[in-house]
Amino acid sequence: MRAFLTCARTATLTTLRPDCTPHVTPVRFTFDPASALARVTTRAGARKARNVAADGPAARVALCQADGSRWVTLEGRAEVTEDRGRLSEAVRRYAARYGTPPPAPLDLVVIEITVDRVLSLNI
Repeated sequence: MRAFLTCARTATLTTLRPDCTPHVTPVRFTFDPASALARVTTRAGARKARNVAADGPAARVALCQADGSRWVTLEGRAEVTEDRGRLSEAVRRYAARYGTPPPAPLDLVVIEITVDRVLSLNI
């Protein structure tokens, strides 16, 4: 599973809109199994970031990476932060995984997901 989650693939991030309908979007992410923390960089104004921020501490998300019949879903509580240290760590990990830094808009933030459930198939 660790090898699968370090390959340079795109995943989907599912958040809930204010009307409780799912918002699913493709993302690039990193996962640190030692701390059970997944990170997604994005713009503060992006729908996914606004959805997480609107839910506050109750925000739960699902991050799913698939390749054919193999997949892993990471579920957990999410938080949006613009803390420079945490954002810098997210950018560093992203660059290590994908070989290039993420886009850097002026309103760059990181969605940090504390993973408390892992689901998988054929991994």
